[in-house]
Order: sequence, then structure tokens, then C-alpha cells
Amino acid sequence: MAHDEMTGGAFPPTAVGDPGPARPGASAGAPDGGPQKAAGRARSARLDSLTGLRFGAALLVFFNHVGLPFPHLRLLESDSAAMNLFDVTGNAGALGVTFFFVLSGFVLTWSARDRDTAPRFWRRRLVKIYPNYVITWALALVLFASVYTTTGTAIANLFMVHVWVPDFEVFSSVNQPSWSLGCEAFFYACFPLLHSWFQRIRAEHLKYWIVGVTAGIIATPWAAYVFIADKPYFPGASLGATVSAEQYWFAYNLPVTRVLDFALGMLVAQAVVRGRWFNIGMVWSGVLLAGSYVLCSHVPFLYSQRSVTIIPIVLLIAAAATADIRGTASWFRGRTMLWLGEISFAFYLVHFIVLTYMRKELEGTFSVAETTCLVALGLVISVLASWALYALVERPITRRFSSSRRARRAAAS
Repeated sequence: MAHDEMTGGAFPPTAVGDPGPARPGASAGAPDGGPQKAAGRARSARLDSLTGLRFGAALLVFFNHVGLPFPHLRLLESDSAAMNLFDVTGNAGALGVTFFFVLSGFVLTWSARDRDTAPRFWRRRLVKIYPNYVITWALALVLFASVYTTTGTAIANLFMVHVWVPDFEVFSSVNQPSWSLGCEAFFYACFPLLHSWFQRIRAEHLKYWIVGVTAGIIATPWAAYVFIADKPYFPGASLGATVSAEQYWFAYNLPVTRVLDFALGMLVAQAVVRGRWFNIGMVWSGVLLAGSYVLCSHVPFLYSQRSVTIIPIVLLIAAAATADIRGTASWFRGRTMLWLGEISFAFYLVHFIVLTYMRKELEGTFSVAETTCLVALGLVISVLASWALYALVERPITRRFSSSRRARRAAAS
């Protein structure tokens, strides 16, 4: 179930290399312009490492869905092998989606434009995400989802409002990773106001805001366990996730609670730009993230979905951005990783459709070796289909319609 995106889907379809980065303006401060100029140089840096990391996060969601031992996805014949795989991949989707939500807030703050307006921002976001979303929505319905999806649920999904309904059959409907895009739509609606608000925070006070928002994220599962009924169980209960659908929805899917992840990314971006971030480096951030992932298997289910991993995620995103600012070595800036990062939003939306349709068309279950080959095939098909969607739909539409004709004429004059 992991999305995005928690799956997937959260997947923040953010263009890390978007043109037109904002000047830091009042956020930097000194009369001589020293810190302000330094912040401006930082803000103008391309965050290629974050582009590369996007595919890694999307791949975590892919493997989470591969490992779910439910009939519509399971390929493995052996029960023990299926459960062993789930033990390894069960929290990967939640990690990937949380990474995407934090990354979305970070990058949108990084690339914010001083003279931008809310309608222009919303136009760019709509053009970026909605064509891919509609195409994959229709594809999922045609290939499998129409059999069990009501018309009302399908329409709610099309308009990205399904995530507001605390019913598992609704918020996970059609193309399952799509729930995270419903969250992203809410984040985008909030961004202009949040950005204006966060820019007014004094640099020396940012650390208190970051700690406060992080505490809110970590405490969200506690609120779900204490204040929301724990029955009836949601479908993951058979795998040890003994929480109700409403508890799961509140702690993991509800846009109002997940906007904390997005806001945390925005605040950390402000701290990095203003030189108020303590960087521990990508290696140590990666080690902490791996350790937190192992810890997820030893805490109550809702805490494993984001609370345990949120701090290492923030550290890794900030460390990757700092590496790009400084021009230091990064594993994620290579040509291949950049290309995979560019198609990662399409991959996030496409992969579940590929896996579900493959399972639908295949008869029986398979050995470990056969399953490995089928998963590799599904990955290749997903990457190729994502490339086609990116090259034929996402990129040309974004370039053509991200700004109005009047804006393009003004820019050219």
C-alpha cells in the first residue's frame, strides 16, 4: 500500500532543475550583501543529486508493491519466500513516499520565484502532473480497475479527492499510488501561503520550527492510536498491521497530516539557503536512513510508516543539496541517474499498473528464480513505458503550457 508516493505516489513530481530560481531576498540579511550573495549562489545551484535520488525513492515503492503478498500482486509460489520478501520490502513504499513529500517541499522552496503569483505556480504544477495522472488513471481503468471500481469512486479519483475519504476501497482506488497525488494537490494549494509565511521566520528561529514540525510528524501515529478506533482492521491486518482503516488513513494518507512532511522540506530548504543547516554528509545520512529502515520492523506499525525515518530522510535531502552547492562528489549526479530521475514521476504512476496487469495475465505462481525474472521484466517494462510517457506527454506539455503566451512574449522581449 505503500505509497507513494507512500507510494507511490507521493511521488513529488518536482522538476529539480526548473528555471528561474528565486533570489533569497529578505531571508539572508546583511547590509554588505555577503550572506545574501552566498545564499543567492546556493539558490541558483542545480540540485542534480536530488533528481537522481528521486528514482531511488520510486524504486523503493516498486519493490514494496512487488513484495506485497496479496493475490493481485503476489508471484511467489512459496508462502515462506513470499513472507520473507515482505519482511524486507514491507516498509519500503512508506519510506519512498515520505521521501517524495519532504523532497517536494524542499525543491519547490528552492526554485520559488520572487515575482511569481499563486495562479502561475498552480498552472505549472497542474501542467506538470495532471496529464500523466489522467493517462494512467484511464489506463488502469481499462486494464483492470473498472471491474471493481464504482463510477463515483473513479470520478473522485480522477479529480484527486479520493484521498479525503477514510475508506480503504476509495483512497487506494484505481491506480493505487494515486493517493499521494491527492496529497500533493493539497500541498500545492497551500504552498504560496506557506512559502510567504516561512520566509518571514527569522533565520535563528528556523531550528525551532523544524524541531516542532518534526515532533508533529513523529506524534501523528500516537494520536491515531489514542483517539481513533482500532477496528475494523484494514486489509494489511493479515500481515501484522493491526490498525483500522481510519487510523491508517489519518496517520498515512490524510493530506492535512501529510502536509507536515511537505512543510518540513520547505523549512529545511530555508535553513540550507540561509546557512543555518548542520550538514553531516550523504554517507552518514545514508547510514542513518538504512538503520532507521531496519528499526521500522521493530516498532508499532503506524510509527514505521514515517515517524522512524523522517529525520534521516531530511538529513539525506539536505546533504545531497549541500553536495551540489559545493560541487563535492555525489553518486547520484551521473547521466544515467539523472535520466532515471527525470522519468521517475512517470515511473511512479506506471509501475503499479504494469505489476497488476502482469499478475492478471499470468497463470499460477512461480519459483524464486522465475519470480526474479518476472520482476526484472516488469521493471524494464515500467522504465520503458515511463520513458515514453515522459518523452511524449510530460516533457512537451510542460514546455508548451507551463506559462501563458503573454508571459512567454514578455520573457522574450
